[in-house]
Amino acid sequence: MWLELEIFGFRALWSPYFMVFVISLALAYFLITGPFRHKFSGGERPTAKQQIMFYSAMVLLYAVKGGPTDLLSHIMLTAHMIQMAIFYLVFPILVIKGIPEWIWRKVLYAPIIKPVVQLLTKPIISLLLFNGLFSFYHIPAVFNFAKSSQLAHTFISLIILFAAFMVWMPVLAPIKELNRMRPLVKIFYIFANGVLLTPACALIIFADKPLFATYTQDGAWLQALALCVPGDVLDGLAVQISGPEMFSPMSILEDQQLGGIIMKVIQEMTYGIILGRVFFKWFSDESVKKIDPVPAELQHIQ
Repeated sequence: MWLELEIFGFRALWSPYFMVFVISLALAYFLITGPFRHKFSGGERPTAKQQIMFYSAMVLLYAVKGGPTDLLSHIMLTAHMIQMAIFYLVFPILVIKGIPEWIWRKVLYAPIIKPVVQLLTKPIISLLLFNGLFSFYHIPAVFNFAKSSQLAHTFISLIILFAAFMVWMPVLAPIKELNRMRPLVKIFYIFANGVLLTPACALIIFADKPLFATYTQDGAWLQALALCVPGDVLDGLAVQISGPEMFSPMSILEDQQLGGIIMKVIQEMTYGIILGRVFFKWFSDESVKKIDPVPAELQHIQ
């Protein structure tokens, strides 16, 4: 498959312009949180853990939106679902946890952004917004439209990404004011997130026929592929490409089913890790509260 993908050229396979963009984001983070943070009235440097999380987010961002995975996502639904799972479920978590609180305060308290965030991070709204947009996106007609032009694809992707950040904000709370939910409520919130995402995955997994024209019809497939491969490269290919099956050992239906399964597995793993983190923090905090305080007379002796 690798040799077959190479026919699309270096630019399509490795997205050098997007690589420069991601490196620029990483460099901006380093400068704003490091040498130039005082120019932004910044606080402490990010911890080593925060830096690892943010730079890991940048690596994942390039891997799924700029590397060969991005090209494969226009060829195979399996690669597309891996891309979606990481981009919308894992990437926002790492960014939220990787950016210091003082930066989040400047961003989230900006005049226009503050009221929007306050509204969209209300639990019911954030749940319905993200899961509704994600499910709506996977309606075949909407999915095919999103793959029909670069503008539509970029706009829809960014809208869902914004909703993904909103859905994680109440749980991860980068600033104290957003930490409005009790631990038990957070647990139900994460569980509800998983339940609401299930129908979209089930639709893809249990469909008895291919759903998306962009992976089944030659014209729609080539149009979607043009989002990643320059037009002159597609026109100048020495090899006649017949369709997605040329690059996959699976049938189109098997590829679709595997994609839905992978999306659900990554979602369950991600939510399980966050659920465990919330539960053990809650358990730890409750254990500390149950420890009897030192009597006043003993404190005096100490």
